[in-house]
Amino acid sequence: MNASPWRDCRWLVLAPHPDDETLGAGALIAQASGTGRLAGVAYLTDGSASHDPGSVSPRRLAARRKAEAAGALFRLTGTRKTHHVHLDWKDAAPFEAGEPQFNRAARLLAAFCRRWRVDAIAVTALAEPHCDHAAAAHLAQAVSAASKRSLMVAEYYVWASPPNRRAGQALRTSPMPIGKRRHALRAHRSQLTGACGSGFRLPKERLNMPSIDILHLQRRS
Repeated sequence: MNASPWRDCRWLVLAPHPDDETLGAGALIAQASGTGRLAGVAYLTDGSASHDPGSVSPRRLAARRKAEAAGALFRLTGTRKTHHVHLDWKDAAPFEAGEPQFNRAARLLAAFCRRWRVDAIAVTALAEPHCDHAAAAHLAQAVSAASKRSLMVAEYYVWASPPNRRAGQALRTSPMPIGKRRHALRAHRSQLTGACGSGFRLPKERLNMPSIDILHLQRRS
C-alpha cells in the first residue's frame, strides 16, 4: 500500500455478497492479512437468492455460500482464523438507513471496529449498479459515524469502472501471486458451476482479473 494515509491501517472488508470479497478486494485481503492488518471480513447478504429455489433451498444455498466464503478467505490468507461477520440480509432487498435492521447492523460493525481497532473500511462503491453494493457503501458510512474511532472508508469496484481521481485519493495494493485470486474465486463453486442448479453464473471473462486492487476514498453522500 503506497500512499501515506493508508500506511499501517487495520482493515475491515465489507462485501455485499460472498464472492465480492475476492472479486473486488482479494488483493487487499491477502496483503493486509500477510502484514497482520486484516481485522476481518463482513458479508452483507446471505447469498440465498442467487439461484432458483426449485434447484436448491434458500437455507441450504446460504449455508453453502458461507462455507465457500470461508474457503475463499483461506485461499487468500492462508489461515482459517480470519474474523468474519455474516449480517444475513436478503439478496436484493437491502434495508435503508433509519430502519431498525440497518441501525442494528451499523452498531454491530461499529462495535467490531472498536474491538479490533479498525482504521479503515473497504467497501463496494456507492456508484456500483446493484442495490446491495450501494447499501453496503451506505452502511460503511453509518459504521464510520457510529464508531468512536476515526475511520476511513475506501471504495472498491466489482461491476463498475472506477473513476479517475488524483493519486492521493487512491490506494494500489501490491500485486498478488499469479493465479491466487482465481484460485480463491474457485472456492465459490455455486457461482461458477451448475453445482446448485439453475441461477447466477459468473461470466467467464471475470476470471481474468487484475493482480492488484485499487481503492478510492469514499465521498460522503
